[in-house]
Amino acid sequence: QVQLVESGGGLVQAGGPLRLSCAASGTFISINAMGWYRQVPGKQRELVATITSSGNTNYGDSVKGRFAISRDNAKNTVYLQMNSLKPEDTAVYYCAATGVLVISRRDYWGQGTQVTVSS
Repeated sequence: QVQLVESGGGLVQAGGPLRLSCAASGTFISINAMGWYRQVPGKQRELVATITSSGNTNYGDSVKGRFAISRDNAKNTVYLQMNSLKPEDTAVYYCAATGVLVISRRDYWGQGTQVTVSS
């Protein structure tokens, strides 16, 4: 079984920074990509950022230039540095690990961490 443990969410004022972390633990061989998605009530979950094991990144349009994703492959941990936060960034942020190889490949999700940006 693979577990994703998120940390770093909370309340922050608009314009401020916040850093999220997500560590993967359990028994697995490799992880293709890790990343973050977010969801607000009544809306679909949307891409925030992803990073592959080789360091290729992909960002949602609304966070480009403000957020930065990084990854420590040795620790199976992904980080999301969020800067210049806006009230519209308020959401539950979910960590994802895709293409996790145990016997076959599958995806895993974390429980989610709340990020609230006050105006």
